[in-house]
Amino acid sequence: MIPPPGETRSEIDNRVRATVERADAAVSLGLQQAFFADIASRYPGWEPASSQSVKPSDLAPPIGIWLVAYRDGHPIGCGGLQRLDAETGEVRRIFLDQTERGRGTGRRLLLELEEHARRHGYKRVRLTTGDRQPEALRMFQSAGYEETPPFTDGVFTRHWMERALW
Repeated sequence: MIPPPGETRSEIDNRVRATVERADAAVSLGLQQAFFADIASRYPGWEPASSQSVKPSDLAPPIGIWLVAYRDGHPIGCGGLQRLDAETGEVRRIFLDQTERGRGTGRRLLLELEEHARRHGYKRVRLTTGDRQPEALRMFQSAGYEETPPFTDGVFTRHWMERALW
């Protein structure tokens, strides 16, 4: 069963928990703005309109999920799962505050999204990233994601990746 928005889904460690939230809630929008600012700083000329769009309803049960990670009650990261088809989900807008990177929280958040994908019955998950996000690319590769043919037309996307869940 998928918990309702605001209910704790899992405790990532004793000080970090992932909570199901609405993608259009104030805390979620703030984290997405930080995500957009980070992407814009890495890719000159990038703006949200140059990326694959996603509606908040695409990141909501029953077909998707939006998680916010909190450390000691403060939002530190987010990520979503969007349905692509009956067997495939896509990880979207996974982001961690700069102070949280390198602590394993991103990997645990990714694993939590994959667990939601399994519960939805998805057989695989996909994601995209660019060359100027080497820490994200390393995390995805170390989590078992492999390059796949392009499935979006993102101007700044250089890596289309997929991982089988079963």
